[in-house]
Amino acid sequence: MLRLKVIEKPITIEKEDTFKMILSKYGALALDKQENLSELIGETVGVLDIEKGIVSFDDIILPVQILGFCSQDSNQWSWAWDNEDIFGENLIKSSKQIKAIGDEFDIIEFNAPVIQADFNACHTLAMIASSVLGMDAYYAVPEEGIDIFVAIKSDLIKENNSVKKFRDTFYTFQKNFKIYPKIAFEAYTKLKGYGFKPHDDFSLAKIGESRVMAGFTERGNVTRILMFGEDE
Repeated sequence: MLRLKVIEKPITIEKEDTFKMILSKYGALALDKQENLSELIGETVGVLDIEKGIVSFDDIILPVQILGFCSQDSNQWSWAWDNEDIFGENLIKSSKQIKAIGDEFDIIEFNAPVIQADFNACHTLAMIASSVLGMDAYYAVPEEGIDIFVAIKSDLIKENNSVKKFRDTFYTFQKNFKIYPKIAFEAYTKLKGYGFKPHDDFSLAKIGESRVMAGFTERGNVTRILMFGEDE
């Protein structure tokens, strides 16, 4: 009997995707990457040098792209692509890529120059932008009256690919963000390059010889997250 090969559907932004859907797809990976950055810099506060295009954590120097900035007084997020006169053309290339995605898929959170957003929402915008662009992390640099959010791409940020981290990151993500958990688990698994196997009421992430299982209700909400194999 001839068996047809099942072609895995890659994780991408699709037509009709809402911001909530994009957050569901890319948010867990973004949180994963933020933990990698934290392991590198610890509690050190970064200092931004716009002229050099870097953020420094004592002797750790990382190149940046400016995503945007957040004003806590007015609860506003402003994209860097609308502020070329402040940041210069070279530092807003990634921000312009986000606008292009917003234009293509009609995502107002990406292509509106100014968005009403509290500090947590500003973090979410930067987190998703950096993940969609394939960056290694983002960071919020406190300046007078605003926080400037930068995207970072650097080999100094090492991946921690433990099974326990995968389980804990997904648990934290689905608990703290308004997302579609079942979609988020599939997307996080595939974006990490792990094997994915769906079932009616649960899904499996295959990580080497280990497994992480997430159980779901009919509506796609998480009922349990279990880990089997190494790191137990």
